[in-house]
Amino acid sequence: MNLKLYKPLCVFDLETTGTNVGKDRIVEICILKVNPDASRESKTWKVNPEMPIPKESSAIHGIYDEDVVNAPTFKDIASKILEMISGADLGGFNSNRFDVPLLAEELLRAGLDFDLSKFKLVDAQTIYHKMEPRNLSAAYNFYCQKTLENAHSAEADVLATFEVLDAQVGHYADLPKEVAGLSEFSFHSKFADLAGMIHFNDKDQEIFAFGKYKGQVVKDVFQKDIGYYGWLQSADFPLYTKKIFTKIQLKSRF
Repeated sequence: MNLKLYKPLCVFDLETTGTNVGKDRIVEICILKVNPDASRESKTWKVNPEMPIPKESSAIHGIYDEDVVNAPTFKDIASKILEMISGADLGGFNSNRFDVPLLAEELLRAGLDFDLSKFKLVDAQTIYHKMEPRNLSAAYNFYCQKTLENAHSAEADVLATFEVLDAQVGHYADLPKEVAGLSEFSFHSKFADLAGMIHFNDKDQEIFAFGKYKGQVVKDVFQKDIGYYGWLQSADFPLYTKKIFTKIQLKSRF
């Protein structure tokens, strides 16, 4: 094993009813626990989501309502899952954006506390994207089958960038062809809550990413409008997002 582990690493994956972190539910979870001595244990649970599984989701993971009708609910197994991951770090593929926040929602919904600060999070997808070339020269070679001459020359780079963009639209049938759709598809930001409701500004302060206070510092808003915090807690937001709002609100008192 190439990894050097000083505590267990729990690599996990979820199959779900959909991709909405706040509303969708787990239908299957598998956890592989790798210990520092390289020994392993794994556990897979089918889960009754207590809601119908959409056909489009079943078509992806092959799990249908009849497959989980007699399975335990997440609340039934939540304590076992928390016990397995306690004292470990967490790993997955695209886990920081999806699996971790959705698992947090399910644990909080089951009445169990889940504090991300106690875990180191390792996302193999992020490592893949950072380690493999993702610069303009690599994109130009991949999409246009050409070598970029005079890289970092403004003119060469801008011409190559347009060729890459145009080739991407032609390469992927489901990629939007208009700028508005491409803009939405390519947007990426740093989130405070993993669900994208709270961003950071250039001073690393939490700011609202939505609503009438969009772009404003959350702590400042709570100091002048505590009623808005109350509304957020009663509205249909992910539980972990609400937890982050509560932490910020407690800080705003001082």
